Amino acid sequence: IEYHALHISSGTDTMVITGVLRELEKQKEIVICPPIWYGVASYAVGGPETGTIHVDVDAYEQYIYSILKSMVYGGVKNIYCIPHHQTEEGGLMPMTLAVHKAAKKAIMEYMEEKHGLGWWGSNDYADYYENLGSVDDPFSYIKVIPLMDAETQHKCGGFDHAGKYETSLMLGVYPENVDMRRTEENTEWFAKSAVEASQELGEHMLGCALEYLDKAIQ
Repeated sequence: IEYHALHISSGTDTMVITGVLRELEKQKEIVICPPIWYGVASYAVGGPETGTIHVDVDAYEQYIYSILKSMVYGGVKNIYCIPHHQTEEGGLMPMTLAVHKAAKKAIMEYMEEKHGLGWWGSNDYADYYENLGSVDDPFSYIKVIPLMDAETQHKCGGFDHAGKYETSLMLGVYPENVDMRRTEENTEWFAKSAVEASQELGEHMLGCALEYLDKAIQ
């Protein structure tokens, strides 16, 4: 939940993920888990008075870890986490790093408990490097991927926060949560380009994201 200027929802980062995955589900067999609305928003864009709700990164990491641990111990071993906040050019900012750490911690503990200390060094895993990235690679049980990688962002034409591109993507997935009339009222630099947003661009961005995710999610 983060301030996204005056014209789109403060839940935009989560909504664009759920909107894109909703479309992906129509063409690919996936199970979409409930989204996590509160995260490591930071107050970089605006303080709490703007409606931004920031969760401490350590608390967030522990929460994600608990969810992932339950899923892995429950037998789910093809999990994709898709954070979409401060992910320009595939950058690793605090929230994404927290998800990566939580995933590795959950897997490490699972493997140690199920296979004992020194599991990786045992001869049972002599083919570890041959299996990298495959279903037999325990560190592939949980993958952390962006909604759009850097190449996809470039293919879309750009990437921003509450500006032309993010607003367009929202128009492509949740148009009812965009009030284009209010784009003229925005004074912050990052949101001024929102007046150029369009549903046509949003549908193009949606298509680019779907093409990327269809390949990334196996």
